[in-house]
Amino acid sequence: MENPLKQKIAGRGAQSGTVPTRFNLDTRETDGDWRDYVETLDGPPVKLRTTVTEEHPKTILSFNQSPDVPFDRSINAYRGCEHGCIYCFARPTHAYHDLSPGLDFETRLFAKPGAAKLLRATLAKPRYSPRPIALGTNTDPYQPIEQRYRITREILEVCLEARHPVTITTKSDRCLRDLDLLEELARHRLVALAVSVTTLDARLSAKLEPRCPTPQKRLAALGQLVEAGVPVHCSVSPIIPAITDEFIETIIERAAALGVRSVGWIPIRLPHEVAPLFREWLEVHFPNRAGKVMSIIRSIRNGRDNDPDFFTRMRPSGVWSDLLRTRFRVACKRAGIGDGRMKFELDCTQFRRPEVGGQMRLL
Repeated sequence: MENPLKQKIAGRGAQSGTVPTRFNLDTRETDGDWRDYVETLDGPPVKLRTTVTEEHPKTILSFNQSPDVPFDRSINAYRGCEHGCIYCFARPTHAYHDLSPGLDFETRLFAKPGAAKLLRATLAKPRYSPRPIALGTNTDPYQPIEQRYRITREILEVCLEARHPVTITTKSDRCLRDLDLLEELARHRLVALAVSVTTLDARLSAKLEPRCPTPQKRLAALGQLVEAGVPVHCSVSPIIPAITDEFIETIIERAAALGVRSVGWIPIRLPHEVAPLFREWLEVHFPNRAGKVMSIIRSIRNGRDNDPDFFTRMRPSGVWSDLLRTRFRVACKRAGIGDGRMKFELDCTQFRRPEVGGQMRLL
């Protein structure tokens, strides 16, 4: 589905289904006269609906050796994400399957209902050595379809049984539905949770991340997690220059007032197909500011839309980057809150291999 007239597609982040891709996905340009003719015959386009395909992989843990991320293993229970964040760096993964990183990423989702069973089998292997498992590193583990599938909850249940540490990154207050598990995991020093807050303007959030809970709900979730004794981190991310950076200080102040003692920031990244999608989004929602925004982004990414290199891809450079870093540091100091990546010491020493197939654990 293309959007040649740059009209807003309500309720979705991407403003088109087709962008240049590296693989086999067809790209087409819709002629305006032909579109008008088709609408005369068939009426306006049918409203986009979300579909979910269940898939059954043979393994569920993914391992990495990246020097840029603080974990070496992760689980992604879902592919695609209905939150529809236009800036999502995971969008290009849909292109691997000849699906659009644009609207397909938001509407054609995949779920792995056997994830917990696979995890249990993995943890039960004699040679498995525990280190924190990261949830939410690619797509959100608490996106709307989690209410139906409860895969994230099942994974947490296995982690609790096995006393295995886990970290969670989300931008949803739906994590509160698992507060009972999170509290128990926290009691054993087995969990830390990061909640992303991009802006405090609900209208801007509805454009950037149209199917996410509002920023106010996310902040409220942070407060409830603090009260429950769950280690939490507020991620002010992604920071989009000239779009969301005005909220840095206020987000930090609000988080600190809720009792959050760890915050961090990540500048926007535009890998592969995300860059043209984001440019299109700017032309639809901020046409007068689009050139300025992209100019600043290139200035912090060594003159490119995106810096894909190890060691520098997560560390912007240049004057604008220095300014953002200074603002963040000063705001943290003023609020009396720690800045940087989520730093919580989780306990791997309690690990016990789970039961598989009804076999009792040997003591």
